[in-house]
Amino acid sequence: MSEVDTLLPLLHAAREGDDRAVRELVSRTQPIVWRVCSVLGSPGEEEDLVQETYLRALRSFDSYRGDAPVRAWLLSIARHVCADHVRKRARQRRLHDRLSRVAGTDQAPDSEAIDQLLVALLPDQREAFELTQLVGLSYEEAADMMGCPVGTVRSRVARARVALVAAVRAAEAV
Repeated sequence: MSEVDTLLPLLHAAREGDDRAVRELVSRTQPIVWRVCSVLGSPGEEEDLVQETYLRALRSFDSYRGDAPVRAWLLSIARHVCADHVRKRARQRRLHDRLSRVAGTDQAPDSEAIDQLLVALLPDQREAFELTQLVGLSYEEAADMMGCPVGTVRSRVARARVALVAAVRAAEAV
């Protein structure tokens, strides 16, 4: 019996809430998922990427249709997790670059400083800003997710930008 054949019953059992089946499924697939995340992800982030892969897989058990072998399905999830991670890092770099240009300095704020700037925003502004500017959702997708009109998301993002520029300039003045 091939590995693919042995993983499918584990997935079905895990779907029904069998914790042992979940552990066995992870045990049998973790080395290959780890390798994929090591190759496609950022160095030092493998553990987080593998964990996110399995979290997404657990949430998706009910939607698994069996069109692909379980291993291929998991590796596809890992690939998407890594791609999302790379896109997020690129968006963070662009935000970092924009903030340094706005500040008018060659020294851009580090990611910890950016995180502090974002945390200082009002929660609704921060959520709208992060969903659209960092996660990459459209304004419509963010509005659906937040349960508010698109115009509200747009105005929250605009206010967040103004607040971020003001915070960067205030930090520069000190």
